[in-house]
Amino acid sequence: MEKPRWKVRSSEYLVQSPYMQLRKDAVELPDGRVIPDYYVRESRGFTIVVALTTAGKAIVIREYRYGADSLGYELPAGTIDGDEEPLACAQRELREETGYEAPSFEYLGSSFAEPVRSNSRAHMFVARQAQRTAPQSLDAGEAIAVQEVSLDELRAIARDGRMHSLAAIAAVYLALDALEQLG
Repeated sequence: MEKPRWKVRSSEYLVQSPYMQLRKDAVELPDGRVIPDYYVRESRGFTIVVALTTAGKAIVIREYRYGADSLGYELPAGTIDGDEEPLACAQRELREETGYEAPSFEYLGSSFAEPVRSNSRAHMFVARQAQRTAPQSLDAGEAIAVQEVSLDELRAIARDGRMHSLAAIAAVYLALDALEQLG
């Protein structure tokens, strides 16, 4: 299949913040039809970390999410700031949200989080030999409880609906696959 050519007839930014921009485009489709209000969320992306302790436990967090008005399991994750590299963001978010640091991070890859309406990419990592080195340093609006779970429990949390973020679920399965391949 060849990539369709959509023509942007007009574009305006409705929201511009350090975390994201919301753009409203009018686009013309190849057949001439026009979609007058096509909204696109732009961001630098975010990172997700599957962190393993020195004892081989996975670090999960329970966090309240206002947008979904839900409390669920997630992984340490966060928005890439400014010109920060994904690895630096992953290291920072693990430290801030959990108080853990790890000497080894492996890149699992990236994927678009919601390609229909966003250019945001989820960059996924496995961190090994994580140890608690400091207290949490949470942002305003973050309420996070940290837990260590076995890899079997991590798989169960991802599978049975307790983990609410699809990007986190994808990171769990990519990490488990990578760990299995390494033996």
